[in-house]
Amino acid sequence: MELTLIKGHGSGNDFLIINEIINEVHLTESDRVKLAQLLCSRETELGADGILFVMRSERADGRMRVFNADGSEASMCGNGLRLVARTICELYGKNEAIIETMKKDLKVRKQEELYPNVHTYQVEISPVLFELKVLPLNLNKPTLYNETIKELSSDLKFTALAVPNPHLISIVGSEVLMSDFQQTISEKVNGPNHLFPDGVNVSFVKPIQSNTIYVRTYERGVGFTNACGTAMSASSLVTCLQGINQFEKMIDVYNNGGRVQCMVHKDGEKYYIDLIGNATYLYEASVKVDLEQMSFSVISKNEFTEQDAYEKLQVEAKQFINETIKG
Repeated sequence: MELTLIKGHGSGNDFLIINEIINEVHLTESDRVKLAQLLCSRETELGADGILFVMRSERADGRMRVFNADGSEASMCGNGLRLVARTICELYGKNEAIIETMKKDLKVRKQEELYPNVHTYQVEISPVLFELKVLPLNLNKPTLYNETIKELSSDLKFTALAVPNPHLISIVGSEVLMSDFQQTISEKVNGPNHLFPDGVNVSFVKPIQSNTIYVRTYERGVGFTNACGTAMSASSLVTCLQGINQFEKMIDVYNNGGRVQCMVHKDGEKYYIDLIGNATYLYEASVKVDLEQMSFSVISKNEFTEQDAYEKLQVEAKQFINETIKG
């Protein structure tokens, strides 16, 4: 089969975007798994954290399905949703849209530039769930809020939530960020274990100043990534719950891929988060794929120039992180 795709990124979290609305090809479930495993391999000319399949929806402007590089499907992806938001908005000439995701139809909209010449989109992150059974996390309690998990650490405190991807969040200092704790814990809960049978995204969060945090995430099915949109959203929510930051106030969230903004909303007993960040296109490519042989070739590739502007934002973000986190 021949496919046209776009490679893009949100906060350095990179994806291959396959627009099934304009690609005249029928993909089976098996095809999507194999495409993710084949095209996302870092050993190939393409390589990415995952594939975003943009599809028609019977009830929204478009539908997003997210497959990680290992072929597993994610229920949600905040950084990827910004890219899908851009794809749908530009396809139909809109400034805002509704995107169908696995758990909920979400509002997206084009936003003022986060940085000069950086395409910026705002996406809704919800639903937010705290019941451990939905992650799932096998502990003899209904929820976990700022508590230790003895099997993981006697010192670190964790909060567990789903947005709707499962997340384990710990507020830490620089010394923990610079240690091997996160990798040890993340690999344990994403390997064979009784706590998280389906794995979990693990984030360490350091408050920097008022309404400013740094988030480092080990993403389930991927490993350490430059950024994870749902993790940054969940982390922002946890800081508000702990009184570190405020609801309804913009939070600057720094990550190894750059910077985004989050605003946490409380509606009665429910929460949702607005995630605002870049949706940067790197190149468009045409590929010929043989899924039986698990091989592909790149027929053509046209580079975009948008990354130049984003790299300026990234340089400023890295300088800020080096000064405030790494000292």
